[in-house]
Amino acid sequence: MSSGAGPSRGTGGGWTRRRFFGALAGAAAITTVPACAAPRADPAVTAPLPKAPPPGPSASAAASAPVSPAPASGPRPLFLGTYTSGDGGGKGIGVATYDPATGAVTGGGVVTGVDNPSFLAVHPDGRTLYAVDEQTAGAVTAVRLPGNEVLGSRSTGGSGPCHLSVHPNGRWLLSANYASGSVAVHPIDASGALGERTDLAAHTSPAPGPGQQGPHAHQFVTAPDGGHLLAVDLGTDTVYSYRLDDTRGTLTEVSRARTRQGAGPRHLTFHPGGGYAYLANEVDNTVTVCGYDPATGRLSVGEPQSTGTGSGTSYPAQLLVTSNGSYAFLANRGHNSLTRYAIEADGARLRLLDTVPVDGDFPRHIAFSPDGRLLFAANQRSSTVTVFRVDQESGELRRAGEPFVSPLAVCALPL
Repeated sequence: MSSGAGPSRGTGGGWTRRRFFGALAGAAAITTVPACAAPRADPAVTAPLPKAPPPGPSASAAASAPVSPAPASGPRPLFLGTYTSGDGGGKGIGVATYDPATGAVTGGGVVTGVDNPSFLAVHPDGRTLYAVDEQTAGAVTAVRLPGNEVLGSRSTGGSGPCHLSVHPNGRWLLSANYASGSVAVHPIDASGALGERTDLAAHTSPAPGPGQQGPHAHQFVTAPDGGHLLAVDLGTDTVYSYRLDDTRGTLTEVSRARTRQGAGPRHLTFHPGGGYAYLANEVDNTVTVCGYDPATGRLSVGEPQSTGTGSGTSYPAQLLVTSNGSYAFLANRGHNSLTRYAIEADGARLRLLDTVPVDGDFPRHIAFSPDGRLLFAANQRSSTVTVFRVDQESGELRRAGEPFVSPLAVCALPL
Protein backbone atom coordinates (compact mmCIF):
# COMPACT_ATOMS: atom_id res chain seq x y z
CA MET A 1 0.00 0.00 0.00
CA SER A 2 1.45 3.35 -0.94
CA SER A 3 0.80 6.46 1.05
CA GLY A 4 1.98 10.01 1.27
CA ALA A 5 1.74 13.33 -0.50
CA GLY A 6 3.43 15.04 -3.37
CA PRO A 7 3.23 15.86 -7.05
CA SER A 8 2.16 13.01 -9.28
CA ARG A 9 4.03 12.14 -12.46
CA GLY A 10 2.57 10.68 -15.61
CA THR A 11 3.47 7.21 -16.77
CA GLY A 12 6.21 8.63 -18.96
CA GLY A 13 7.56 11.01 -16.34
CA GLY A 14 9.62 8.74 -14.13
CA TRP A 15 9.02 8.49 -10.44
CA THR A 16 5.68 8.89 -8.70
CA ARG A 17 5.79 10.51 -5.26
CA ARG A 18 3.17 9.03 -2.92
CA ARG A 19 -0.07 10.96 -3.10
CA PHE A 20 -3.55 10.65 -1.60
CA PHE A 21 -6.78 11.23 -3.49
CA GLY A 22 -10.30 11.46 -2.08
CA ALA A 23 -11.43 12.21 1.42
CA LEU A 24 -9.82 10.61 4.43
CA ALA A 25 -12.33 10.17 7.21
CA GLY A 26 -11.00 11.49 10.48
CA ALA A 27 -11.79 9.17 13.35
CA ALA A 28 -12.67 10.51 16.77
CA ALA A 29 -9.57 11.09 18.86
CA ILE A 30 -9.15 8.27 21.36
CA THR A 31 -6.17 6.96 23.27
CA THR A 32 -6.45 3.25 22.54
CA VAL A 33 -3.57 1.48 20.83
CA PRO A 34 -4.25 0.55 17.16
CA ALA A 35 -5.40 -3.02 16.53
CA CYS A 36 -2.07 -3.90 14.95
CA ALA A 37 -0.27 -3.21 18.24
CA ALA A 38 -0.51 -5.19 21.43
CA PRO A 39 -2.94 -3.64 23.94
CA ARG A 40 -1.35 -1.91 26.91
CA ALA A 41 -2.85 -1.02 30.28
CA ASP A 42 -0.70 2.11 30.56
CA PRO A 43 -0.67 4.42 27.51
CA ALA A 44 2.95 5.34 28.18
CA VAL A 45 5.71 3.48 26.36
CA THR A 46 9.27 3.33 27.65
CA ALA A 47 12.42 3.17 25.54
CA PRO A 48 14.43 -0.06 25.49
CA LEU A 49 17.71 1.54 26.60
CA PRO A 50 18.61 3.25 29.88
CA LYS A 51 19.17 6.95 29.69
CA ALA A 52 22.56 7.77 28.23
CA PRO A 53 24.75 10.39 29.89
CA PRO A 54 24.25 13.82 28.37
CA PRO A 55 26.59 14.09 25.38
CA GLY A 56 27.55 17.67 26.13
CA PRO A 57 26.33 20.76 24.29
CA SER A 58 24.07 19.64 21.49
CA ALA A 59 25.07 20.52 17.96
CA SER A 60 21.84 19.21 16.45
CA ALA A 61 19.62 21.45 14.37
CA ALA A 62 16.96 18.77 14.39
CA ALA A 63 13.86 19.28 16.44
CA SER A 64 13.78 21.41 19.53
CA ALA A 65 13.10 25.11 19.78
CA PRO A 66 14.76 27.28 22.41
CA VAL A 67 12.43 29.07 24.79
CA SER A 68 13.07 32.74 25.54
CA PRO A 69 11.45 34.63 28.43
CA ALA A 70 9.50 36.84 26.04
CA PRO A 71 8.64 36.77 22.33
CA ALA A 72 10.79 38.81 19.97
CA SER A 73 9.40 42.14 18.85
CA GLY A 74 8.65 43.16 15.28
CA PRO A 75 7.84 41.00 12.24
CA ARG A 76 9.97 37.92 11.63
CA PRO A 77 10.64 36.05 8.34
CA LEU A 78 8.55 33.00 7.42
CA PHE A 79 9.44 30.86 4.40
CA LEU A 80 6.97 28.41 2.90
CA GLY A 81 7.75 25.28 0.91
CA THR A 82 5.28 24.25 -1.77
CA TYR A 83 4.79 22.18 -4.89
CA THR A 84 5.01 24.14 -8.12
CA SER A 85 3.93 21.28 -10.42
CA GLY A 86 0.68 20.31 -8.67
CA ASP A 87 -2.77 21.69 -9.42
CA GLY A 88 -3.10 25.02 -7.65
CA GLY A 89 0.56 24.95 -6.71
CA GLY A 90 2.86 27.82 -5.95
CA LYS A 91 5.47 29.55 -8.07
CA GLY A 92 8.45 28.92 -5.81
CA ILE A 93 9.42 29.44 -2.17
CA GLY A 94 6.77 31.51 -0.42
CA VAL A 95 8.01 34.56 1.49
CA ALA A 96 6.00 35.96 4.40
CA THR A 97 6.41 37.50 7.84
CA TYR A 98 4.80 36.70 11.18
CA ASP A 99 4.21 38.61 14.38
CA PRO A 100 5.97 36.67 17.17
CA ALA A 101 3.54 38.05 19.75
CA THR A 102 0.24 37.33 17.97
CA GLY A 103 1.19 34.72 15.37
CA ALA A 104 -0.44 36.76 12.58
CA VAL A 105 1.08 35.99 9.16
CA THR A 106 1.44 38.51 6.33
CA GLY A 107 2.32 37.57 2.76
CA GLY A 108 5.42 38.98 1.15
CA GLY A 109 6.06 37.41 -2.25
CA VAL A 110 7.88 34.42 -3.66
CA VAL A 111 11.39 33.24 -4.54
CA THR A 112 11.12 31.91 -8.09
CA GLY A 113 13.48 29.62 -9.93
CA VAL A 114 13.12 26.64 -7.60
CA ASP A 115 10.93 23.71 -8.71
CA ASN A 116 8.90 21.86 -6.08
CA PRO A 117 10.69 23.32 -3.02
CA SER A 118 8.82 20.97 -0.69
CA PHE A 119 11.25 21.11 2.25
CA LEU A 120 13.35 23.97 3.59
CA ALA A 121 16.19 24.43 6.08
CA VAL A 122 18.35 27.35 7.15
CA HIS A 123 22.10 27.55 7.75
CA PRO A 124 23.09 27.91 11.43
CA ASP A 125 24.35 31.45 10.74
CA GLY A 126 20.93 32.41 9.33
CA ARG A 127 22.36 33.79 6.09
CA THR A 128 21.42 31.01 3.64
CA LEU A 129 18.19 29.12 2.98
CA TYR A 130 18.23 25.67 1.40
CA ALA A 131 15.44 23.91 -0.50
CA VAL A 132 14.96 20.52 -2.08
CA ASP A 133 13.89 20.39 -5.72
CA GLU A 134 11.56 17.40 -5.43
CA GLN A 135 11.51 16.06 -8.97
CA THR A 136 12.83 13.21 -11.09
CA ALA A 137 16.26 14.78 -11.45
CA GLY A 138 16.58 15.70 -7.79
CA ALA A 139 18.49 18.77 -6.70
CA VAL A 140 19.12 21.08 -3.74
CA THR A 141 19.17 24.87 -4.05
CA ALA A 142 20.81 27.60 -1.96
CA VAL A 143 19.21 31.04 -1.48
CA ARG A 144 21.11 33.96 0.06
CA LEU A 145 19.31 35.84 2.85
CA PRO A 146 17.98 38.44 3.38
CA GLY A 147 17.96 39.40 -0.31
CA ASN A 148 16.50 36.03 -1.43
CA GLU A 149 19.11 35.64 -4.19
CA VAL A 150 19.24 32.14 -5.68
CA LEU A 151 22.89 31.04 -5.50
CA GLY A 152 22.46 27.90 -7.60
CA SER A 153 21.49 24.23 -7.44
CA ARG A 154 23.32 20.94 -7.24
CA SER A 155 22.19 17.44 -8.18
CA THR A 156 21.43 15.10 -5.29
CA GLY A 157 22.30 12.07 -7.42
CA GLY A 158 18.80 10.65 -6.91
CA SER A 159 15.13 11.32 -7.50
CA GLY A 160 12.44 12.91 -5.40
CA PRO A 161 14.48 14.53 -2.61
CA CYS A 162 12.01 15.28 0.18
CA HIS A 163 14.15 16.34 3.16
CA LEU A 164 17.35 18.20 3.92
CA SER A 165 19.23 19.52 6.93
CA VAL A 166 22.42 21.42 7.61
CA HIS A 167 25.14 19.84 9.71
CA PRO A 168 25.55 21.89 12.91
CA ASN A 169 29.08 22.94 11.93
CA GLY A 170 27.60 24.62 8.86
CA ARG A 171 29.93 22.88 6.40
CA TRP A 172 27.68 20.14 4.99
CA LEU A 173 24.17 19.87 3.56
CA LEU A 174 22.45 16.51 4.05
CA SER A 175 19.55 15.43 1.83
CA ALA A 176 17.29 12.39 1.43
CA ASN A 177 16.16 11.10 -1.98
CA TYR A 178 12.77 9.54 -1.38
CA ALA A 179 12.12 7.93 -4.75
CA SER A 180 15.56 6.37 -5.19
CA GLY A 181 16.19 5.55 -1.52
CA SER A 182 19.52 7.29 -1.01
CA VAL A 183 21.10 10.07 1.03
CA ALA A 184 23.53 12.71 -0.21
CA VAL A 185 26.15 15.09 1.18
CA HIS A 186 27.10 18.47 -0.32
CA PRO A 187 29.80 20.87 0.89
CA ILE A 188 28.81 24.41 1.83
CA ASP A 189 31.32 27.17 1.11
CA ALA A 190 31.88 30.39 3.06
CA SER A 191 29.24 32.21 1.01
CA GLY A 192 26.60 29.55 1.75
CA ALA A 193 26.68 28.21 -1.81
CA LEU A 194 26.81 24.48 -2.47
CA GLY A 195 29.64 22.49 -4.00
CA GLU A 196 29.47 19.24 -5.94
CA ARG A 197 28.19 16.24 -4.04
CA THR A 198 30.84 14.47 -1.97
CA ASP A 199 28.95 11.26 -1.27
CA LEU A 200 25.79 9.30 -2.04
CA ALA A 201 24.74 6.31 0.06
CA ALA A 202 22.06 4.03 -1.40
CA HIS A 203 19.87 1.89 0.85
CA THR A 204 20.16 -1.39 -1.07
CA SER A 205 19.25 -3.60 1.90
CA PRO A 206 17.28 -4.85 3.72
CA ALA A 207 14.47 -5.74 1.34
CA PRO A 208 11.51 -3.33 1.11
CA GLY A 209 8.67 -3.73 3.58
CA PRO A 210 5.14 -4.90 2.74
CA GLY A 211 3.58 -2.88 -0.06
CA GLN A 212 6.79 -0.97 -0.79
CA GLN A 213 8.49 -1.15 -4.18
CA GLY A 214 11.90 -0.11 -2.93
CA PRO A 215 13.80 1.98 -0.38
CA HIS A 216 12.39 5.45 0.39
CA ALA A 217 14.76 7.71 2.32
CA HIS A 218 12.56 10.25 4.10
CA GLN A 219 14.89 12.14 6.47
CA PHE A 220 18.61 12.74 7.00
CA VAL A 221 19.67 14.52 10.21
CA THR A 222 22.58 14.94 12.62
CA ALA A 223 22.27 13.37 16.06
CA PRO A 224 22.75 15.63 19.12
CA ASP A 225 26.27 14.26 19.68
CA GLY A 226 27.27 15.79 16.34
CA GLY A 227 29.28 12.74 15.36
CA HIS A 228 26.57 10.63 13.77
CA LEU A 229 24.02 11.11 10.99
CA LEU A 230 20.72 9.23 10.96
CA ALA A 231 18.77 8.39 7.80
CA VAL A 232 15.14 7.29 8.21
CA ASP A 233 13.94 5.01 5.38
CA LEU A 234 10.22 4.34 5.06
CA GLY A 235 10.62 1.69 2.34
CA THR A 236 13.01 -0.60 4.21
CA ASP A 237 11.60 -0.01 7.74
CA THR A 238 15.11 0.95 8.83
CA VAL A 239 17.01 3.83 10.43
CA TYR A 240 20.62 3.89 9.19
CA SER A 241 23.40 5.45 11.30
CA TYR A 242 26.46 6.94 9.59
CA ARG A 243 29.67 8.62 10.58
CA LEU A 244 30.62 11.67 8.51
CA ASP A 245 34.23 12.33 7.55
CA ASP A 246 34.30 16.04 8.30
CA THR A 247 37.24 16.60 5.95
CA ARG A 248 36.08 14.73 2.85
CA GLY A 249 32.31 14.75 3.35
CA THR A 250 32.03 10.98 3.00
CA LEU A 251 29.76 8.57 4.88
CA THR A 252 30.51 5.32 6.69
CA GLU A 253 27.58 3.23 7.87
CA VAL A 254 27.98 2.12 11.49
CA SER A 255 24.64 0.53 12.43
CA ARG A 256 21.05 -0.14 11.44
CA ALA A 257 17.88 -0.11 13.54
CA ARG A 258 14.88 -2.03 12.23
CA THR A 259 11.31 -1.09 13.06
CA ARG A 260 8.65 -3.75 12.96
CA GLN A 261 7.84 -4.79 9.41
CA GLY A 262 5.44 -2.46 7.64
CA ALA A 263 5.79 0.40 10.13
CA GLY A 264 6.98 2.83 7.49
CA PRO A 265 9.22 5.12 9.61
CA ARG A 266 9.14 8.70 8.32
CA HIS A 267 10.51 11.24 10.80
CA LEU A 268 12.74 11.09 13.87
CA THR A 269 13.18 13.74 16.57
CA PHE A 270 15.59 13.74 19.51
CA HIS A 271 14.96 14.58 23.14
CA PRO A 272 17.22 17.46 24.30
CA GLY A 273 19.05 15.10 26.66
CA GLY A 274 20.43 13.21 23.66
CA GLY A 275 19.76 9.70 24.98
CA TYR A 276 16.31 9.21 23.43
CA ALA A 277 14.55 9.85 20.15
CA TYR A 278 10.96 9.57 18.96
CA LEU A 279 10.01 8.01 15.64
CA ALA A 280 6.82 8.71 13.63
CA ASN A 281 5.72 5.66 11.63
CA GLU A 282 3.64 6.73 8.66
CA VAL A 283 2.25 3.43 7.42
CA ASP A 284 1.10 1.71 10.62
CA ASN A 285 0.00 4.94 12.38
CA THR A 286 2.23 4.67 15.46
CA VAL A 287 5.07 6.39 17.27
CA THR A 288 7.94 4.70 19.08
CA VAL A 289 10.39 5.76 21.75
CA CYS A 290 13.95 4.87 20.80
CA GLY A 291 17.06 4.65 22.92
CA TYR A 292 20.16 6.28 21.42
CA ASP A 293 23.80 5.60 22.26
CA PRO A 294 25.90 8.65 21.28
CA ALA A 295 29.13 6.68 21.61
CA THR A 296 28.21 4.26 18.83
CA GLY A 297 25.37 5.99 16.97
CA ARG A 298 23.19 2.95 17.60
CA LEU A 299 19.43 3.44 17.83
CA SER A 300 17.24 0.89 19.64
CA VAL A 301 13.58 0.95 18.62
CA GLY A 302 10.93 0.51 21.31
CA GLU A 303 7.35 -0.71 21.18
CA PRO A 304 4.72 1.02 19.00
CA GLN A 305 2.41 3.51 20.66
CA SER A 306 -0.93 5.05 19.69
CA THR A 307 -1.21 8.40 17.95
CA GLY A 308 -4.63 8.90 19.53
CA THR A 309 -6.32 9.13 16.14
CA GLY A 310 -8.36 5.94 16.18
CA SER A 311 -7.96 2.48 14.70
CA GLY A 312 -7.40 3.51 11.07
CA THR A 313 -4.19 4.90 9.67
CA SER A 314 -3.68 8.64 9.81
CA TYR A 315 -0.29 8.98 8.14
CA PRO A 316 1.76 10.56 10.94
CA ALA A 317 4.12 13.07 9.38
CA GLN A 318 6.41 14.91 11.75
CA LEU A 319 7.32 15.19 15.42
CA LEU A 320 8.50 18.20 17.43
CA VAL A 321 9.88 18.28 20.97
CA THR A 322 9.90 21.36 23.20
CA SER A 323 13.36 22.54 24.17
CA ASN A 324 12.74 21.79 27.85
CA GLY A 325 12.01 18.17 26.90
CA SER A 326 8.54 18.18 28.47
CA TYR A 327 6.20 17.78 25.48
CA ALA A 328 6.13 16.28 22.01
CA PHE A 329 3.75 17.11 19.16
CA LEU A 330 2.86 14.89 16.19
CA ALA A 331 1.20 15.97 12.92
CA ASN A 332 -1.51 13.55 11.72
CA ARG A 333 -2.44 14.14 8.09
CA GLY A 334 -5.44 11.84 7.72
CA HIS A 335 -6.92 12.86 11.06
CA ASN A 336 -6.04 16.53 10.45
CA SER A 337 -4.82 16.95 13.99
CA LEU A 338 -1.84 17.43 16.25
CA THR A 339 -1.24 14.87 19.00
CA ARG A 340 0.23 16.16 22.26
CA TYR A 341 2.37 13.87 24.42
CA ALA A 342 3.89 14.42 27.85
CA ILE A 343 7.53 13.30 27.96
CA GLU A 344 8.39 11.49 31.17
CA ALA A 345 11.26 9.61 32.84
CA ASP A 346 13.91 12.00 31.47
CA GLY A 347 12.84 11.27 27.92
CA ALA A 348 12.30 7.51 28.17
CA ARG A 349 8.51 7.59 28.03
CA LEU A 350 5.73 9.25 26.03
CA ARG A 351 2.26 9.65 27.55
CA LEU A 352 -0.55 10.56 25.19
CA LEU A 353 -2.48 13.62 26.38
CA ASP A 354 -4.86 14.69 23.59
CA THR A 355 -5.31 15.58 19.93
CA VAL A 356 -6.09 19.08 18.66
CA PRO A 357 -7.79 19.85 15.31
CA VAL A 358 -5.37 21.57 12.97
CA ASP A 359 -8.11 23.62 11.25
CA GLY A 360 -6.72 22.64 7.89
CA ASP A 361 -6.44 19.63 5.60
CA PHE A 362 -3.39 17.34 5.58
CA PRO A 363 -0.80 18.87 7.96
CA ARG A 364 2.44 17.85 6.27
CA HIS A 365 5.04 19.75 8.29
CA ILE A 366 5.12 21.47 11.67
CA ALA A 367 7.72 23.86 13.10
CA PHE A 368 8.33 25.97 16.18
CA SER A 369 9.18 29.65 16.08
CA PRO A 370 12.73 30.22 17.41
CA ASP A 371 11.40 31.14 20.88
CA GLY A 372 9.19 28.03 21.00
CA ARG A 373 6.02 30.03 21.70
CA LEU A 374 4.38 29.46 18.32
CA LEU A 375 3.81 26.28 16.31
CA PHE A 376 3.22 26.46 12.54
CA ALA A 377 1.40 23.70 10.64
CA ALA A 378 1.60 23.60 6.83
CA ASN A 379 -1.62 22.04 5.50
CA GLN A 380 -1.09 20.72 1.99
CA ARG A 381 -4.62 20.01 0.80
CA SER A 382 -6.24 23.14 2.16
CA SER A 383 -3.28 25.31 1.04
CA THR A 384 -3.11 26.96 4.44
CA VAL A 385 -0.76 27.49 7.36
CA THR A 386 -2.26 27.29 10.85
CA VAL A 387 -0.48 29.00 13.74
CA PHE A 388 -0.87 27.91 17.37
CA ARG A 389 0.30 29.47 20.61
CA VAL A 390 2.19 26.95 22.78
CA ASP A 391 1.59 27.22 26.51
CA GLN A 392 5.06 27.06 28.05
CA GLU A 393 3.87 25.25 31.19
CA SER A 394 1.20 22.81 29.97
CA GLY A 395 2.12 22.41 26.31
CA GLU A 396 -1.49 23.21 25.39
CA LEU A 397 -2.09 24.54 21.89
CA ARG A 398 -4.43 27.44 21.13
CA ARG A 399 -5.01 28.66 17.62
CA ALA A 400 -3.66 32.14 16.88
CA GLY A 401 -6.05 33.75 14.41
CA GLU A 402 -7.28 32.41 11.09
CA PRO A 403 -5.12 30.13 8.91
CA PHE A 404 -2.91 31.88 6.36
CA VAL A 405 -3.55 30.97 2.70
CA SER A 406 -0.52 29.65 0.80
CA PRO A 407 -0.62 27.47 -2.37
CA LEU A 408 -0.03 23.78 -1.60
CA ALA A 409 1.75 24.62 1.62
CA VAL A 410 3.88 21.62 2.63
CA CYS A 411 6.61 23.21 4.76
CA ALA A 412 6.74 26.22 7.10
CA LEU A 413 10.06 27.63 8.27
CA PRO A 414 9.77 30.54 10.74
CA LEU A 415 13.02 32.37 11.51
